[in-house]
Amino acid sequence: MLRPMHYRKFHRGISVIIGIQLALWVISGIYFAWTDLDEIHGDHLRAPGEPLVLGPGWMGPADALRAAGVPDTVGSVDVVSVLGETFYRAKFSTGAEPGTVLVGTATGEVRPAVTEEEARAIAQESFLPRAGIASVDRLEPGQVGPHHEYREGPLPAWRVTFDHGSGTRVYVSAADGQVVTHRNGGWRVFDFLWMLHTMDYLGRDDINNPVLRVLAALALVTVVSGFALWFQTRQRRRRN
Repeated sequence: MLRPMHYRKFHRGISVIIGIQLALWVISGIYFAWTDLDEIHGDHLRAPGEPLVLGPGWMGPADALRAAGVPDTVGSVDVVSVLGETFYRAKFSTGAEPGTVLVGTATGEVRPAVTEEEARAIAQESFLPRAGIASVDRLEPGQVGPHHEYREGPLPAWRVTFDHGSGTRVYVSAADGQVVTHRNGGWRVFDFLWMLHTMDYLGRDDINNPVLRVLAALALVTVVSGFALWFQTRQRRRRN
């Protein structure tokens, strides 16, 4: 039978390995529990979207897309608004490359990609506080890595950074002129702690990665060994 000393050495050794990660789990868990997700997502600083109303003179979606020469491989069609104008947004695939095109609901004409000036106006419409724009950058495929705050967003896109205490950046899709997401300072802290919590140091969003599984198993072993040490020590004290 193993003596308490053996359990104590084992428990001490494994605690050194798992202790730092346990502290990170607790710290990040406390942060998650005490933060408002609406503020993390920037919803309190985001203007609500206006409902789209069917207007006179609209062409049917099939007629509009046909007039614009959109390929037949359309996967979905919906209606979006860009700076007060309405468009049919068609998402299609030509070979292996997906694509998005905007077609005027009344004209049947394809809308060009969103320019920098248009991206500025779209971002200002979406951001509630009256704040100036500090910078505007265009993000192309290959410029956004797995740790980027805009990871998995459609590209190319415009990043509009506001001169505001929240550190908000508004990302606007260049293809369809829609605001994809807001990212602020609170979200960046949340995202960093989420990486430490999930232990996905490559993409940050995989909660089934092998590192997390191994450390979680070691944490369980640490708890079990601690109870075993307490039980054996208690039994020994009773005998003494």
